[in-house]
Amino acid sequence: MFPLKIGYRTIKTAIGAAAAISIAQFVGLNSFASAGILTILCVQSSKKKSLHAAYSRFFACMLAIAFSFVFFETIAYHPVVLGLLLLLFIPVTVRFKISEGIVTSTVIILHLYTSKNITLAIVSNEIALIVIGIGVALLVNLYMPSLDTKLRQYQVEIENNFRTIFQEMVAYLRTNESRWVGEEILETARLLEEAKSLAFRDVQNHFLRAQDYYYHYFKTREKQFEIIERILPMVTSIDLLVNQRYMIADFLEKLTDAIHPGNTAQLYLTRLYELQDQFKEEPLPTTRDEFEARAQLFQLLKELEQYLSIKKSLKVDQLFVKGHNT
Repeated sequence: MFPLKIGYRTIKTAIGAAAAISIAQFVGLNSFASAGILTILCVQSSKKKSLHAAYSRFFACMLAIAFSFVFFETIAYHPVVLGLLLLLFIPVTVRFKISEGIVTSTVIILHLYTSKNITLAIVSNEIALIVIGIGVALLVNLYMPSLDTKLRQYQVEIENNFRTIFQEMVAYLRTNESRWVGEEILETARLLEEAKSLAFRDVQNHFLRAQDYYYHYFKTREKQFEIIERILPMVTSIDLLVNQRYMIADFLEKLTDAIHPGNTAQLYLTRLYELQDQFKEEPLPTTRDEFEARAQLFQLLKELEQYLSIKKSLKVDQLFVKGHNT
């Protein structure tokens, strides 16, 4: 049997629906169960989504009440009229970008349709149901568990994979041999997608935070990973054991030890520029093979320069900076 998993959103939905129905029933509203339906529909995965859902559903419901009065009271309480109402109502909600509230407002429309008489008391009852249902959903959605632990876990796993990949490049540059199967490449691509999705959800839970460290951090790592994917075939295509290979291997080894959340990319950019100057001071190649190998190694340095420049652009929160990191 599959294990039963109950997430925090499920718990909030259950508590919110029960609370909304209890409140609506306590104040003596008709169709009090509809308050629970509204709450269920408005509980979302993030605070911003929940607020947008509440906004859409509230105005869609208000619009539904107005449409119902015009169609049912001026034409007739008839299924054909109900169909005509929906035929016009749905495009209007789409036009005003509140289509998320179509299902909720349809419940209100059906309440008014079955009443056969729209009075101030009935409208007040429906508005009260809307306010209670949406209000309770917003209250329960104020609590969002912190995603920091999970995001940091993704951060650690991605950085570990980066280190492994760099270590394998170092080993190949020094020995021209490798038994690495490259599983970290596929794993890193997957981790980056999952991490970005989770980080975006974290952004949606902060109304006043315009930027989010984790989201930008994972976007930065994604750009760096694209460079790593370009570098790998470049490294493995160099067969000749020229001296510059060992110089780059030494640089990559130091860079590997400095893969952390913080940002001291400028330090390693300076070292890389010094390495480029050393390359230029080396004696000219004597064979075509040596020329091609050194040209590829110089191109490798250019890619590493871009790798470091990307990280340099990341604005790092000082809480995450620990030691010499890139």
